[in-house]
Amino acid sequence: MTRNITTDRTGEMDSSSAGVVSRRRLLYAIPAIGFGGLAAIFAWGIGRDPSQLPSTLVGKPVPKFSLPPVQGRTLGLSSRDLYGEVSLVNVFASWCLECRAEHPLLLRLAQDKTVPIHGISYKDRPEDAARWLNTLGDPYTRTGADRDGRVAIDWGVYGVPETFVVGADGRVAYKQIGAVTEQALSETILPLVERLRRQAKGGSP
Repeated sequence: MTRNITTDRTGEMDSSSAGVVSRRRLLYAIPAIGFGGLAAIFAWGIGRDPSQLPSTLVGKPVPKFSLPPVQGRTLGLSSRDLYGEVSLVNVFASWCLECRAEHPLLLRLAQDKTVPIHGISYKDRPEDAARWLNTLGDPYTRTGADRDGRVAIDWGVYGVPETFVVGADGRVAYKQIGAVTEQALSETILPLVERLRRQAKGGSP
């Protein structure tokens, strides 16, 4: 009788010990699983071009907004101005180094009348934005002053510079994150502009 009771208790102890070991293994495994997941996400991000990140606005109408002009300019920018022709919307700031790097390309596009470019001055003091355009040149047809950055939020802007290709129907067709480059222009932006123009005229895509 005593032997059976002892055996049963031993069995219960063995089962309890096994449960404790299993729980300990699970506790050790959780951090490893979490680390593995983070490593996978990190590995997925390496090698991806940040300028090719998707935008929730692509394929949708531009957000409704209305901005006053940058100091010294007469034309502000609103969503109504982005219908009727294919255009670019460039979000910039005077304190942005990458904006300075892309600025000569924007000036060339404006001088060659390749495509209308509209600007959104992001979180800039009026005098700084005006000085920037007066000193470096003004490539923009219209320029809106987004001093508190709220309009940029509606556009889904991550940071400056960012450039959007907008179709004649007022829909966002493409988003370039970071400075516009010669490669981005020749391989993506300008071919898309021409394709959108053909579509607007009723031609083939």
